[in-house]
Amino acid sequence: MRNMAALSAVTFGIQAFVTLLVIMDPPGATPIFLSLVSGRNQRQRVRMAWQGASVSLFVIVIFALFGKFILSYLHISINALQGAGGLLLLLISLELLTGKDTSDVAHENVNVALVPLGTPLLAGPGAIVTTILYVQYAHSATQKFSLALAIIGVHIVIGVTLMFSTKILGLIRDSGVTLVARIAGLLLAAIAVEMVVQSIKGFFNL
Repeated sequence: MRNMAALSAVTFGIQAFVTLLVIMDPPGATPIFLSLVSGRNQRQRVRMAWQGASVSLFVIVIFALFGKFILSYLHISINALQGAGGLLLLLISLELLTGKDTSDVAHENVNVALVPLGTPLLAGPGAIVTTILYVQYAHSATQKFSLALAIIGVHIVIGVTLMFSTKILGLIRDSGVTLVARIAGLLLAAIAVEMVVQSIKGFFNL
């Protein structure tokens, strides 16, 4: 990323868009999202898809504007942030793997679009760090504008992907939902373990 300053605004924006899209991985988050909203009706699922994207956008924007200040003021390292996110995701994954009925969440008035979907699954440490770095390398006003468009564009893609994925639940029935929940739990556990391992490596410079 050292030569970012020499890039045109369009190229800079495209690179930021592609990088964030790969890191946030909407298709990878889809099975986890479906398992979390399986107990809701179609209208609620669509609303939560866009709520998740909106929460992620809000978190990313906050860290784009004040990320370095927040982490510095609270004396929080990126490694600590990554480890905390991994532990949170691990807790959710264990609930999915052990068969906790995700529909119970609806009765507890817990909005899964906020946690864990919006953050740390979508707006996780990787996306936050990447955003902070791109902000540092956006020297011109046009580069900053293209970065803003890239961030918004990524979250539109996320919202659309999650919204259309809700139609799958009407086809796979209850047994399919259970299968999706188990697969999502396994994937989420793997993501969580990877985040914790990377955090430990960062702490000990491994």
